[in-house]
Amino acid sequence: MNFTRWSARLPGTQRRAAARDDRSPVPAARAEYAQAQAAATLPDGTLPATPDTASAPTATGPALDDLSAREILGRLPVAVALLHGPDHRVAYVNEAYETAFGPRPCGAPAAETLPELAELSVLPLLDQVLRSGTARTVKSRRTAGGSSYTVTCTPVAPWDSGEATGTENPKTDGRTGSRGDGRSEGKGEGGVLVYAADVTDHAEAAERLRTSERRHRETAVTLQRSLLPQELEQPDDLRIAATYQPGGTDAAVGGDWYDVITLGAGRTALVIGDVMGRGVRAAAVMGQLRTAVRAYARLDLPPHEVIQLLDVLASEIDATQIATCVYAVHDPNEGQLVYASAGHLPILVRDEDGTVERAADPTGPPLGTGGWIHTSGTIALPPGSTAVLYTDGLVERRSEDIDEGVASLARALSGAKGSPQVVCDRLIRSLGVTAEHDDDVAVLVVQHPARTGADAELFHNAALDLLGGIEAAPRARAFATGVLTSWRFPAELRDLGVLATSELVANSLQHGTPPMCLGLRRTDRRLIIEVTDGDDHLPRRRQAEPADEAGRGIEIIASIATSWGSRRTPGGGKAVWCEFALPR
Repeated sequence: MNFTRWSARLPGTQRRAAARDDRSPVPAARAEYAQAQAAATLPDGTLPATPDTASAPTATGPALDDLSAREILGRLPVAVALLHGPDHRVAYVNEAYETAFGPRPCGAPAAETLPELAELSVLPLLDQVLRSGTARTVKSRRTAGGSSYTVTCTPVAPWDSGEATGTENPKTDGRTGSRGDGRSEGKGEGGVLVYAADVTDHAEAAERLRTSERRHRETAVTLQRSLLPQELEQPDDLRIAATYQPGGTDAAVGGDWYDVITLGAGRTALVIGDVMGRGVRAAAVMGQLRTAVRAYARLDLPPHEVIQLLDVLASEIDATQIATCVYAVHDPNEGQLVYASAGHLPILVRDEDGTVERAADPTGPPLGTGGWIHTSGTIALPPGSTAVLYTDGLVERRSEDIDEGVASLARALSGAKGSPQVVCDRLIRSLGVTAEHDDDVAVLVVQHPARTGADAELFHNAALDLLGGIEAAPRARAFATGVLTSWRFPAELRDLGVLATSELVANSLQHGTPPMCLGLRRTDRRLIIEVTDGDDHLPRRRQAEPADEAGRGIEIIASIATSWGSRRTPGGGKAVWCEFALPR
């Protein structure tokens, strides 16, 4: 845009444009100048004389010194008070001040006659303003009556008594006050001008906004936490704690989640995942994935098969939503974690001596990418060790590589001792996660305690290899009877355990293939009986017909045991198990 051309047409600019000569580089300006010159030509063709602008009188407004300070302050719509002297005596209050706080006598100290200044925390500032000569402001302070004010205290230079109000006799004005202290008029002392703007509406609106934001965030956090386990399952052999901290101060929910799932026979599934982004969509995808993981876990599939199923499901839910997950299974008989990871950060395990191991590959791409064959890996979790599963919010920082964050977590874990919850809290503090952290953080700490003394007497294992043949069942019953008797179980529980052992072994002898093995295990809460063989066909519970001579073994086990189940083993066989809860 040619601003010069347009500015020549703005009000008040024609006179400046006409002052240019016809050699002006702006064509429009030259044309207007020519028109103005032609219009001003006298009938004889001559131009009128140019007045002497320097000598011409100029119309001006009233001088600032001629204005009345009292009139100006009196018409202001905000409360104004003028204080003078070191004891801040009231020299003047305007009508708006009296409307807001009531009539105030002049001549007395502000501490005695202006209690509202104490409520607004202004009195301590008066000495500072008078001493330093610098204005001070307090914002949005509330009075006892509920109103809010922003108050500015401005230093005022010493004035003559007549200058305070612009009148010859200030004693005649009730608001200007009189010299009650008997001093003669003349040069006064310096003072402070108090300017109090009513910001009640603004303060109430701001408070409503803060309250609304706080409620929205509380609702979002409640929604987020409702999608997470309300209470973690505590397996017999592990001690587990988790921490979730939402990121940021906004009301957006995140996509971090974790879970602990008991699979039966003492085995436990551990899950942690992260749906990228924030908001309702991320939380919805997270909720669906968490529910799916629990459903797939009940199938007792290997970790990589669970991740494979999640990968397909994630692409069906929303192919554009990136999600990572790690699924691990702990088997107390093996003393290790079997895991599979879809783009998630590695599991860290701290040994009893403080050495931290990092789970190696395999790690596949995030969920929903498809076309990837996931595999399972293992990491040792012996007694006395602690495993940590976490999301990227714990270790990711904009100022450093994420591997440095993982290394910092490993250093913090190496010195972290105590209960799982204590370890959780210590890791959060060590990594500098605060309430203002900008990303969600989820941490799952799993301890495999080393049991000694009387506690160790409550955990026992016994196993018997079954060679097959007609003597396998009697040998299994005799073995179970001896072991359960040595464990000092009540007679009723011992008899039920022997019956369940007989049925499981008979089922394996009839439908399975070698090698076969009977395993008995007791914890402080349950008795576990498990039979493995080389056939991968899983048994199912069915209703036998009255005329059937077989097919009732699993039905009997389901009737007498607390729970039962089966799964395929990595070697190609299967394991069938049942549990009995121990009396308290």
